Amino acid sequence: MQSPEEGSPSAELRPVRERSGWSTSRWLGTGTTVALVVLLILSGCGAWALMRSTAVNQQLVDRWSPALVSSVRLEAALVNQETGIRGYGLAGDTAFLAPYRSGLAQQRAAMDELDALTSRDTRATADLVRVRDLAEKWHATAARPIAAAADPTTLAQERAESGRAQFDALRAALKTQQEHTTSERDRARNNLLSIRKTRNTVFMIIAAVVLALMALAFAGLRLGVQRPLDRLRADVRKVASGDYAHVLVPTGPSDIRDLAADMDAMRRRLAEDLELKDRARAVLDAQTVELRRSNEELEQFAYVASHDLQEPLRKVASFCQLLDRRYSEQLDDRAKQYISFAVDGANRMQNLINDLLTFSRVGRLHTDDREVDLGNLVRRTVGDLDVAVQQTGATITCEDLPTVHGQPTQLGLVLQNLISNAIKFRAPDTAPVLHIGARKVPRPHHDGSEEGRRPLWEISVADNGIGIAPEYAERVFVIFQRLHTRDSYEGNGIGLALCKKIVEHHGGSIALDTAYTAGTRFTFTLPGAVDEEPDEAPVRSPRSEPVG
Repeated sequence: MQSPEEGSPSAELRPVRERSGWSTSRWLGTGTTVALVVLLILSGCGAWALMRSTAVNQQLVDRWSPALVSSVRLEAALVNQETGIRGYGLAGDTAFLAPYRSGLAQQRAAMDELDALTSRDTRATADLVRVRDLAEKWHATAARPIAAAADPTTLAQERAESGRAQFDALRAALKTQQEHTTSERDRARNNLLSIRKTRNTVFMIIAAVVLALMALAFAGLRLGVQRPLDRLRADVRKVASGDYAHVLVPTGPSDIRDLAADMDAMRRRLAEDLELKDRARAVLDAQTVELRRSNEELEQFAYVASHDLQEPLRKVASFCQLLDRRYSEQLDDRAKQYISFAVDGANRMQNLINDLLTFSRVGRLHTDDREVDLGNLVRRTVGDLDVAVQQTGATITCEDLPTVHGQPTQLGLVLQNLISNAIKFRAPDTAPVLHIGARKVPRPHHDGSEEGRRPLWEISVADNGIGIAPEYAERVFVIFQRLHTRDSYEGNGIGLALCKKIVEHHGGSIALDTAYTAGTRFTFTLPGAVDEEPDEAPVRSPRSEPVG
């Protein structure tokens, strides 16, 4: 059994989903992940280069250069001490002990600085220990005894050679210590220059990789996304310009290809719908031509009916009446009755033809649409029915009716039929009482057109007649439908059908008020004057006044 979707246009035009290839989101996600990983690696390299450069710079600036300066200061302090001791030993003047004592303070400060700066280097620590030991040995055997002796000259002469040898050994140890410090400083400076080159190289590589990633991202978006979208946009514009036969070729990532396939399916659906509409339009045009031809034939028939058919009917009626008058004495009562039937049938046929002509002309003739004062129109209509009003003693009251938009002649036919029906279908032995009212009602929908801006008025015609049963509320508006025999009430059953056609031609509706039980009440709607606001409150007076 075939499913409902098989064979339908939607099933034929549904694109096939073949997820071959990556989608745009997958390409972007993968590319972003790879770029982030590369940038993280490069960032780590850059951080390492910065940290290494900072460490080497700290060794040079904060360690070995200050250590060399402190070593020089230590040497100067020891030289000052040796000069002061030697001068005191030669002259015995205590003034020479001042450089010695200040040199001791400078020595302690320089030793402390060197101890702090070289504590993490084994060779520098060993050099400093050797210098400290030699300095202490010189102080113990030469400097302090001479500075404390009562006769420094004699003691200085005795220990001159040993003191000179010890100080020379101390200065040699200081020189070695300074050479080692200088070599460490030079090595740190070389390391700093080297790491600076490495750092600059790493940063240049980072910049180059970032630029390369940006170029790759731009090229990827250009080739993988923008070009397929531009091609799809160009294809869509061709289709939008009317070229529905142009096929949309799917290119690029899978999601863009899916979008192109969906849009191509939509194009095929539109092309099929347009083809169906063109065929329907062709059929409609042919039917319009046929309808126009049929209307022309109907107009010709109406002309024939109004001229050629009515003339024989008048002749039949005239000759029947002439036969009755001329041969009245020779005819019996049955023959006279037959002649009366023939004359009545001819007259009714003539009235029926006139009613049909009037019904067919609604919407084709009397197209002079204008603003119509319903109050004046009701007074003219009642004046035309003055004979029937006088004969039946009818009382007609009317509210202050509005101005509506329509054709005066046709609206007059509506009022004439409704008023004449109210007079005709009166209750036995009761004078007809009619009331014509109006009220403004809201439109079912309101657009911005001129017709939509017109207010909608509901006109009512109520009487105290025999009334109409609710089950006949729709039947009374059908042409030639009668609820009574011609013996009871004359007429062709076309009046209310004519009212319905005229009211609907004016854009309104007519109905029987089945809730009204005091007689018969018809209501119909008409568009009001265009200068009135559609939604304003009713301004017509509810007072009633007699008409006629």
